[in-house]
Amino acid sequence: MIAVDTNILVYAHREDSPFHQQAYQQIESLARSPAAWAIPWPCIHEFFSIATHAGIFDPPTPRSQAIDQIEAWLECPSAICIGEGQNHWTHLRQLLEAGQIVGPRVHDARIAAICLQHGISELWTADRDFSFFSVLKTRNPLVHHNP
Repeated sequence: MIAVDTNILVYAHREDSPFHQQAYQQIESLARSPAAWAIPWPCIHEFFSIATHAGIFDPPTPRSQAIDQIEAWLECPSAICIGEGQNHWTHLRQLLEAGQIVGPRVHDARIAAICLQHGISELWTADRDFSFFSVLKTRNPLVHHNP
């Protein structure tokens, strides 16, 4: 199952993003597919925080539009939201130790641990910081890959 990181969600939502069209098409392809795909709950939280932040976007996404966007993703029949479960600390601790993670990278480790716990086969992200977690396969869907 594919999971989608915050940056791809933001790009798909914000029409002023230079990556909007590509990200929108990728999310649309997931939504149209009968195959299940996932959004980690921390990515939903972070999407809302970033999209509505006046220091990041001028103008920021209005709160009601950000909520509507999230609800549209949540209403997609093939989308599921994933979060921390019973064994979260086991996965998170392994990632923290293996990657020698401290500081702000803990947030990415949290997302990676959630993905691993839920058996995610690939995280779509444009964030290279996920390379610290070699046990999680990542792919930037905005970059053309030759088979």
